[in-house]
Amino acid sequence: MGLRTIGGGDPLCRLVHALLWLLLLLPARAHAAPEDTLAVSPNNPALYLEENYYSMLEDPTGRLRLADVQSPAWSRRFVMLRGSGHPPNIQHPRSTYWLRITVRHAPAENAAWYLELYDSHIGQAVFYGPRPGSATAYDSVATGASHSFATRPHPYKNFLFDLPPRPGETATYYLRLHSDTRTSFRAMLHSGAGLIPELSLQYWLLGIFYGILFIMVLYNLILFFFLKERTYLYYVLYVLSGSLLFLSEDGLGFQYLWSASPDLNHFIGALAPVLLLLTFATYASGFLDTASRLPALHRLGTWVVGGSTALLVLDAAVVHSGFSFWLYLLPYGLLYYAAFQAYRSGLRPARYLLLAQALVATSLTFLIMRKLGINFYSNVYTVYSLNAAFVVEVVILSYALGEKLKGLMDMTLLTQNRLLKQLRKKHQAQDRLVEQMRENQALKDQLNTELEGLVTLRTAELRQQNETVAAQNRELLQANGLLALQSAAIEKLNGDLSRDLHAEKAARIESKEVDFGEFSQIYPDKDACLRYLADLKWGHGSYHCRKCGHEKSCEAREPHARRCTRCRYVESATASTLLQKCKFSIVKALYAVFLLHAHKGSYSPSELARILDLRQATSWAFAQKVLQALQRRRQAPDYEEGEPWTHVLLDTAADAEVEENEPAETGN
Repeated sequence: MGLRTIGGGDPLCRLVHALLWLLLLLPARAHAAPEDTLAVSPNNPALYLEENYYSMLEDPTGRLRLADVQSPAWSRRFVMLRGSGHPPNIQHPRSTYWLRITVRHAPAENAAWYLELYDSHIGQAVFYGPRPGSATAYDSVATGASHSFATRPHPYKNFLFDLPPRPGETATYYLRLHSDTRTSFRAMLHSGAGLIPELSLQYWLLGIFYGILFIMVLYNLILFFFLKERTYLYYVLYVLSGSLLFLSEDGLGFQYLWSASPDLNHFIGALAPVLLLLTFATYASGFLDTASRLPALHRLGTWVVGGSTALLVLDAAVVHSGFSFWLYLLPYGLLYYAAFQAYRSGLRPARYLLLAQALVATSLTFLIMRKLGINFYSNVYTVYSLNAAFVVEVVILSYALGEKLKGLMDMTLLTQNRLLKQLRKKHQAQDRLVEQMRENQALKDQLNTELEGLVTLRTAELRQQNETVAAQNRELLQANGLLALQSAAIEKLNGDLSRDLHAEKAARIESKEVDFGEFSQIYPDKDACLRYLADLKWGHGSYHCRKCGHEKSCEAREPHARRCTRCRYVESATASTLLQKCKFSIVKALYAVFLLHAHKGSYSPSELARILDLRQATSWAFAQKVLQALQRRRQAPDYEEGEPWTHVLLDTAADAEVEENEPAETGN
């Protein structure tokens, strides 16, 4: 506990200092209403400080001293909270707030009084009280959440300041408060006689509160190890996060666990609500089975919880807006809506989650009102209502988890009973089947006995018939031998006749005496023509890839096309021939090449168009292409007079496409 004496100081210096502040700040109100005097009496050991007992002064610069605020110029700036429109909490974290409280002590007072500030998150709190026996000198006590717990005047979770006995006197006390969060001005006066029972009751109730939480954590942790149900683990993490939050909020954690580390206290105060949100979202998702029951809502909830967590961390680390509690409304509201939808889809234990969250939401209303500085049923019951609601919630959620597990077990037992009934029916059917099989076996044995006798008789008859059939078969074999010799002779004659006919047709083709009907019998369709072209190009292993020169190929998807096994280049049968990209029937094109070659290019294109049923333009263009190829062939070094007409088909320069302005010709 640090004490320092503040005296009156040099009047001239105080006057100059006050004038400087008058130039920096806005003009004071002409008639600021002073605070009401609070009369204390031993008959009323606990007095809640209403807003009319406070006078407040905001110092945006944070440089005012006690001597400054006691000066007449600054004293008139104090404004009573009630009626001023200013909420009873720190609205601007960058400012310093001065509170003035006037207390009239009882004439027969012989015991000290204590001023308790409820909000344990105030960063810096300096209490100024008049020194006994002096009208101007003040003693000060400096403490706060930004200081070690050892700086507090009394080892208590909240800030507790001494008001020594001043029988019959009226004393003015000052509080200088500064915090980076929107902490509250709520305070209470306790008499020395009534303080110990009040504090004992609070610690007993908080001990019961944390004891219940510890029991629920231990109980559900044991269930997790036995049942291996992860939802129990999520529940344990949620209760532990809530315990950490309450240890930070009520100040017990700072008092007993991390009293020497105010930075850790501040960090836990910012981290605990985020952990509570994450653990509750994980527990609710597992309990409600949102991933399988409500997949779209599950994905949305994941994004909302993740985004809210990121914004909360950003606000705690950088922004310090003081309104971060609003960021919890959307994810918690979405989880509540998911519980409602799960209940509608048939998950009856979800109603307990709805009830528990409704209780917590009601108690959170009082907390949010205090954060906003709104006096909404603010008393000891509403201050600790969140503790009671959280205890009820963890008990309800534990019961809901048990009921859900019981429902699953009941459903499993019901399914097992159904399976047992089905197995009984199956066994009965199997017994009937076995009895039927026995009857069938007896009947089969009887039939087999009868059949064996009949088979014996029939076998003797068949043996005689087989001997007769064998003799007949020998005679037939001799006759079949003669027929086979005759068939072989007939097949030989047919083959010779077919070869003679084909040779005759080929000879007629060479002798220019074949019409289109006979020609189409030798090359009846496109497949036959393509096969013929492929044999001309690649017969006897003469394949060479046009891209890389490789000599090995395999079949391609197109009919009679070849694919290079090295570069995968596909070459069709008509590529680099006169028939490449031909727009009409390939059979007609072959016949046109034959006629033009046979007549040495003197065949009329109009006659060619009539015979092949082509347009004049198409016939003329293709004839020109063939005539050019014939001319190139005659000029070739290996040209021989009277060579077959098929040599001109492999003209390597004939790869230009015959273009037509009209649709392609049809027909075979």
